[in-house]
Amino acid sequence: MAMASPTTDAAEALRAIAGEIAVCTECRLAQGRTNAVPGEGAPDADVMFIGEGPGYYEDQQGRPFVGAAGKFLDELLASIGWARKDVYITNTVKCRPPDNRDPQNDELDTCESLYLRRQLELVNPTLLVTLGRFSLTRLFPRQSISRARGQLLYKDGLAVYPIYHPAAALHQQRLRDVIVDDFKNLPTALETARRRLTGTVADQQAAYSADDSGQNDSGGEQPSLF
Repeated sequence: MAMASPTTDAAEALRAIAGEIAVCTECRLAQGRTNAVPGEGAPDADVMFIGEGPGYYEDQQGRPFVGAAGKFLDELLASIGWARKDVYITNTVKCRPPDNRDPQNDELDTCESLYLRRQLELVNPTLLVTLGRFSLTRLFPRQSISRARGQLLYKDGLAVYPIYHPAAALHQQRLRDVIVDDFKNLPTALETARRRLTGTVADQQAAYSADDSGQNDSGGEQPSLF
């Protein structure tokens, strides 16, 4: 009997997690959702994107990044020759916060501990791209997105590349060019991450220590649980 490949196993495990998320009632966000939004993409993706939380259109369709910010994300991926199907895309919380408010710490903690950490372990990306401040500060509580964006950071052997959330360009036109430029550098960041991850732990830790010295702009420290 043929054995399942690791990719098949990961895909099945991710589908099982999506099933759990679809019926999850572990935090208050479940009360107002139309659909949970687990995430989607290649189960063996080299690059994993983590945004903030679903918006109106994501809540309606049960898919991440399908509104205006999602269209911009698709354009950004296409600009570097990548496609949505080749990466994995998810959010820090899997249900839409009411009125698109910021996700609260207990909601972030719940989704991370139950689902996000497992998704990250299964996909096991070479490069994790954080979109916006919430996914960044889950890993680097003292960092600010304005300081960290466009830099390759390391934590516990994980290569992290922070970028402003695509929605920021919809509200502040000046950030559009910044986001476009940071995406242009993604292929180089990925290649650098591949090389650095074959280096020494001390080298990686030095990069992390040097880059985690900024101030958190999210109004308070959040635990780093990944």
